[in-house]
Amino acid sequence: MTDFVRFPDSFIWGTATSAYQIEGAWQEDGKGPSIWDTFAHTPGNIQDRSTGDTAADFYHRWPEDVALMRSLGLQAFRFSISWPRVLPEGTGRVNPAGLDFYDRLVDGLLAAGIQPVVTLFHWDLPQALQDKGGWPSRETADAFGEYAAVAARRLGDRVPAWITLNEPWVAAFAGHYTGDHAPGWRDAKAALQAAHTQLIAHGQAVQALRSLCSNHPKIGIALTLSSVQPASQSEDDLAAAGRYDLILTRLFLDPLFHGRYPAELQAGFPGLFPDVRPGDLDAASAPLDFLGINYYSRDVIRHNPDIPWIQAEPVQPEGSPYSQMWEIYPPGIYEVLARVWRDYHPASIWITENGVPVPDGVDADGRVRDFRRTAYLLDHLVQVRRAMDEGVPVEAYLVWSLLDNFEWAYGYKMRFGLVYVDFETQQRIIKDSGHWFARVIRDHGFAAVKEQI
Repeated sequence: MTDFVRFPDSFIWGTATSAYQIEGAWQEDGKGPSIWDTFAHTPGNIQDRSTGDTAADFYHRWPEDVALMRSLGLQAFRFSISWPRVLPEGTGRVNPAGLDFYDRLVDGLLAAGIQPVVTLFHWDLPQALQDKGGWPSRETADAFGEYAAVAARRLGDRVPAWITLNEPWVAAFAGHYTGDHAPGWRDAKAALQAAHTQLIAHGQAVQALRSLCSNHPKIGIALTLSSVQPASQSEDDLAAAGRYDLILTRLFLDPLFHGRYPAELQAGFPGLFPDVRPGDLDAASAPLDFLGINYYSRDVIRHNPDIPWIQAEPVQPEGSPYSQMWEIYPPGIYEVLARVWRDYHPASIWITENGVPVPDGVDADGRVRDFRRTAYLLDHLVQVRRAMDEGVPVEAYLVWSLLDNFEWAYGYKMRFGLVYVDFETQQRIIKDSGHWFARVIRDHGFAAVKEQI
């Protein structure tokens, strides 16, 4: 007999996207430049030398894409607002055309029976604010609070769920420590300060949304989390894994849920610790309606004394299956859920991103047979259900992503979508994984076998 993995009828199924990765229209209708416009236009930063200037052209094709979502039965669609599309200078003057776009999108989603889940910041900081210091500057948090208020006043009567920040760890460390993302800095102290400013900004946004949204929405934040494990049981590797987890996980979860930074952070990195002032974390630790978790893979960590500051690096274990970017490790999502529930006890958890990049192509009959993606989603959903059976309050699962898109420094080399996009013609084709996910939504679950994948 085949086991059927069933989810509650109230469980929310959807997909996730971000503005810079799908919208395009980078100079249209009064939009200002973002740090990703600047970064992508700088030679050498993007692997395939592309930009997000057009991306999946969602800015013009959103009605077609909403129709696709409806055909799949999606119950929620997570998208981000482009901050410089709404406030071209990051603060002050509001661009009416930018707000109008998101107003139409929200109405279109609601008319299709799809919940809009709005992310305020998904990495595309206005370049004008970067020119004034960017996230390491405390003034950026004030600007973010102003921006959140503008969005809340326009959309706060209809949007049922808001996410303040997406993956502040990535914006801080990939953007300011490794330099792989915009703005391309390599400064550990700036990275930690950028993390702290984002926490202040989160608190200001929560206050604005709570006070200005008339429909009493759910408010959360989306963090990138992984199961951090040592490469061996040596003292050095165990300590390195602890340092890595401190920066990846506890740097954000401790302030959000306990109102303070881990003592080990200040003790371990005294010269790099951010400028924390009285009251900074009061608003940041205000209760959340849900914690968003973005999970893709685990991190296996070994000690490396040659790496400045943290002396720890991820390694790729032998014998594991891999995607184009990471190890595929489904138990990790259960391990993250169990750990977060044990240590922080959020009121609710949403899986706000989960997906995999695999080389997709259109077969001769016009079909996209992405069986590896379907297998990835199935295996991870089994682990999500496992956590739920143990009492972890997971209430939503959003696949990354609806569409193939611009994958940051990789350009268009990586495809994550349930829908295939031909970036030359902008043709959309629902992949086999998309059809499978539609059946999961329809049936409130799936058979835990892979013969039909």
